[in-house]
Amino acid sequence: MERSIEARPSAGTGTGRSRRGPFGARAARPALVFAFATALSAPAFAASPAPAEGDNGMVVTAQHLATDIGVEVLKSGGNAVDAAVAVGYALAVAYPTAGNIGGGGFMTIRLKDGTTTFLDFRERAPLAATKTMYLDKDGEPIRGASTDTYLAIGVPGSVAGFETAREKYGTKPRAELLAPAIRLASEGFALEAGDIRAFAEGNEMLAKDEAAAKIFLKDGQPLALGATLVQSDLARSLTAISERGPDAFYKGEIADLIVKSSQSGGGILARADFEQYKVRELKPVTCTYRGYEIASSPPPSSGGLVICEILNVLEAYPIAYLGYGSAETTRLMVEAMRHAFVDRNTALGDPDFVENPVGKLTSKAYAAEIRARIDPYRAGVSDKLKPSGFAEAKETTHYSIIDKDGNAVAVTYTLNGSFGTGKVAAGTGILLNNEMDDFTVKPGVPNLYGLVQGEANAIAPRKSPLSSMSPTIVSKDGKPFMVIGSPGGSRIITITLEAILNVVDHGMDIQEAIDAPRVHHQWLPDKVTIEPNALSPDTLKLLAGMGYTVGTDPGWTIWGEAAGILVGGKDLKEVEAGTGRRYYGAIDSRASAGTAKGY
Repeated sequence: MERSIEARPSAGTGTGRSRRGPFGARAARPALVFAFATALSAPAFAASPAPAEGDNGMVVTAQHLATDIGVEVLKSGGNAVDAAVAVGYALAVAYPTAGNIGGGGFMTIRLKDGTTTFLDFRERAPLAATKTMYLDKDGEPIRGASTDTYLAIGVPGSVAGFETAREKYGTKPRAELLAPAIRLASEGFALEAGDIRAFAEGNEMLAKDEAAAKIFLKDGQPLALGATLVQSDLARSLTAISERGPDAFYKGEIADLIVKSSQSGGGILARADFEQYKVRELKPVTCTYRGYEIASSPPPSSGGLVICEILNVLEAYPIAYLGYGSAETTRLMVEAMRHAFVDRNTALGDPDFVENPVGKLTSKAYAAEIRARIDPYRAGVSDKLKPSGFAEAKETTHYSIIDKDGNAVAVTYTLNGSFGTGKVAAGTGILLNNEMDDFTVKPGVPNLYGLVQGEANAIAPRKSPLSSMSPTIVSKDGKPFMVIGSPGGSRIITITLEAILNVVDHGMDIQEAIDAPRVHHQWLPDKVTIEPNALSPDTLKLLAGMGYTVGTDPGWTIWGEAAGILVGGKDLKEVEAGTGRRYYGAIDSRASAGTAKGY
């Protein structure tokens, strides 16, 4: 599954950098004062930094150097897809904890004429993969096999995905879009505080791999603030891709070196895995919410389906009237999440292997069935909630881009865990993913993110594991309204969902909507998880009285770092009044290395 990124929040116009807040990020995290139960007054917010502003384009990414590169591509006449490709390669250099060409992901595209499409460049299981490859002789999961070893590596898709996007929807030559990343890798860049923080949890793991330690450590010790990170092998790999395209990665020396590294470490990757990799172009999952059109990720992502299912359930309730952070709003969100995640974890999988019930899950009629099953007075019980008529993912980064013509792109891609396996294929400079853990290792056994999944997501050769990545574009009256997504493992779905609710129902500006403390439920374990200070003591007391178990998770990494753009105003009121500038961008205040930047 997916986890988080580091990014620097926006403030005002231009680079959007702002002060460090009490949680270690560079902006004050909003301290929300929640009203009692169903109080009608809006919550009081501490000042979030103002969103970044722009009239010709907006780029929001996890690393400020990558943001700058994206903006320069737009300024030079490139469109949003060109900028997305350049940013994707730049993050592979400047944000190695999640940016990648050794992993894979998804791209949701909305063109200026309103056409939407979705590119799936998710990792695939190797041809030699088997359903029981992570189980011991007794049929029990082998600890760490699906996360820490060479067996954990799926066939990477990012290079094929970027080139497919550029060829079909971009305007600039490949070499021009790769040049900034090559320069960053060959000349290096000075590590700032946010970059050092991103490395903090990975240094111990990276030290265990000789090729990784050679790049990301110095004499076995973590890199210091201000140190210059040079990645010569990665520069050579990127140069080869620039000159020869995807063939350099999938049919050349890069593939051979990755296969050699895998086989020497007991893995099963083979040259045929690379040669047979193909990008899928799919129709996005679509739905409506209070007159807004949602376009998001289809299977093999669960993100779009689950977001639409939850929104359909909530649409019948007066969420804005009930109030942000109230016991009733929280209860309704949790119950909608509970029902949607049981469908996610038991019914969904790779569309080439599983018939996904897209029509049913996104229907308003199915949402009405779910509402009829929600007890208005007591908490639901997950163990009693079973799939209804159906057959029985962490280190990620998201970026959002829109150009002067209104072309919009949302990209979420991943290595899975922080720095993936922590292993670099010697001679390539490429960090390798541990995406195989997103499969169902064994039905009923939680994965890295606590998701309990079923047979629909079982391992099979050339199959993609189910994902929670949710690159989403929201439109209104035929025009782009919002571009949004986040890392955060299984919480990606609820993070993206809550950002939409915060803008549409609660009237927050785009920065406040992203910064607001979060609530999460994923069916199993049957527990409402919240950020510190997300709910008032009164609200917690009311929820407990209804039978909810609520726990606080203080870990900053697991709550994601969303990147969003709002079109036409910094908030809904300004959009509807027509008084705002054209674009407003926001990077999560939980982050520390990236920026939102418009021009």
